[in-house]
Amino acid sequence: MLPNRMRSGSIHAPGWARLDAVILMQQLTDPECVSLCQKGKPDAFDELVRRYQDRLYRFILRMVGSREEALELTQDTLLKAFQGLSQWRPEALFRTWLFQIASNTAIDSLRQRKRMNNISIDEQHDLADHCAGPERLLYISEQCQNLEQALDKLPHDFCQVLLLREFEEMSYSEIAETLNINVGTVKSRLARGRTMLLALCRRDEEKE
Repeated sequence: MLPNRMRSGSIHAPGWARLDAVILMQQLTDPECVSLCQKGKPDAFDELVRRYQDRLYRFILRMVGSREEALELTQDTLLKAFQGLSQWRPEALFRTWLFQIASNTAIDSLRQRKRMNNISIDEQHDLADHCAGPERLLYISEQCQNLEQALDKLPHDFCQVLLLREFEEMSYSEIAETLNINVGTVKSRLARGRTMLLALCRRDEEKE
């Protein structure tokens, strides 16, 4: 049993105050953390980093295909987000705003190193969409031994929507907001992206 003086809360063991602060941060919503950051409490941003850095890294890694580059771009994304917190408004989901920064950062990097995709969009246009139903990428992953390699070859416009939908489980409207496109375009890119991805998987398997 704790001594009376400790049970009363008058004396705290070393580190308790810090632990209480961490637990409190974990209970806050994203907007509440941002609000604290905007009021000059940067510790709240540490909690946002804890929540999103791994997800951002995986998203960017699938976009650029390089672990070292993905790590660097993840840090760039978080730095840009921290510096731009004053521009964020509660009417926009923090998650979509953050992934918008990540997407733009990854695309800028791809453009800088002039990484061009070899797949023609028109070439795949008439392929049947074998996996546009609720099975989504599950069907593709079962058919494809090298899904990551196939994603790497997909034009980034289609790769983005697939990653946000299938891996981040964003809604159509969230993806539209993140990429600054309309919902119809999101659905179209998803359908064509799935078809193109399956075609890439089959093409790679035929080469083996």
